[in-house]
Amino acid sequence: MTSACLPAPTRRHLIGAGISVTFLPVLTGAGRRPLRVSLLGQSLIKTDLRALGWAGLAEFRRLLKGRDAVFTDLETVIAGPLAGKSTRPADSEVLHVGEPAVIDCLQAIGVNIVATSNNHAWDLDSGGILSTIDALKTRGLAYAGTGPDLAAASAPGFLQARERVALVSAAAGAIRDGAAATDSRPGVNELRRGSDGALVAVDVERYLAAIRLAAGTGAAVIAYLHSHYWEARKSDTPAWQRDLARRAIDAGAATFVAHGVPELQGMEYYRGAPLFHGLSSFVFQSEKADDAYGPEAWQSAIAELEIVDGAVVDTQIIPVQLDAGGLEYKGRRVKGSPRLATGSSVDEVLERLVRLSSALGSSVGFEKPRHRRQGQTSIRISPTMPGS
Repeated sequence: MTSACLPAPTRRHLIGAGISVTFLPVLTGAGRRPLRVSLLGQSLIKTDLRALGWAGLAEFRRLLKGRDAVFTDLETVIAGPLAGKSTRPADSEVLHVGEPAVIDCLQAIGVNIVATSNNHAWDLDSGGILSTIDALKTRGLAYAGTGPDLAAASAPGFLQARERVALVSAAAGAIRDGAAATDSRPGVNELRRGSDGALVAVDVERYLAAIRLAAGTGAAVIAYLHSHYWEARKSDTPAWQRDLARRAIDAGAATFVAHGVPELQGMEYYRGAPLFHGLSSFVFQSEKADDAYGPEAWQSAIAELEIVDGAVVDTQIIPVQLDAGGLEYKGRRVKGSPRLATGSSVDEVLERLVRLSSALGSSVGFEKPRHRRQGQTSIRISPTMPGS
């Protein structure tokens, strides 16, 4: 299930495009059902939510049951025998370290594939990179974005579900000296930015080559980016990221998803593929002051995809509300536990997504919210025109 190098593809994987594909029946061929994939916000999880008496455990377990792939970014380095010393002050509010139990917590609700490329992967030095990988491998989770060297860090990670799912993962911005993988050093698959503000071409090509490689195996590919090259208004999506997302689809990805900004960004379609430029946080155990973030940081969304032959044929968005107040645990207040959004929170998430997506053009159509069992609310999105 972990990252692996495979033979180079003999042909490029082609993605279905256009609105006619989007509205295909969900059963194709001899009764074959679509591949079902859930994309969560990033998981800054340092304390096992189950130890807090997390009220959302049962509802997310129900929601994600039966999904073939459930994805998040693990924005926490895992402590273990391989871990090194902290690269941040011990009392730093941005030192993100957790015990292996936090992976067990995510796995308990169905998470089975994670990105490890982010600006906290190196919080316990190079050993922390290896410690986190070891904990994921031990639990059988697929991952991508870090490795013992650059070749491994940039390689696709594969999940063998009912069908093969691949993850190609990278990080851009806030990667400190020593954190990026090299030919001889463990680290993060970094996309650097040059003095002209553009991403370094060789890094981008390495990222796209991994997507082509994964797509050539017949896998449904998730292209992922964790970015800290933020715009002045964090909810704005930079032009370079939109370009990278499109190039990822051209290379064979089924979808593109990004994290890094701790709030929602817009969505758009390109060649029938949904691009999620910022899904905010699924778990956000920030230790910063209460006024460090606005209410936007405590709202998120889950994207539920159905994929047939490598192309997304149906997409639904489920709003999520995080607990900004927190729960007391062992003398600490742990914030950011998620629940399915209800009431006015649903409207706020939807209104924000519509506004932010509209700023990226008119490629996304939003249906009216639908209320389903246990009060869960979903919003279907689709391309508004062929070629979107």
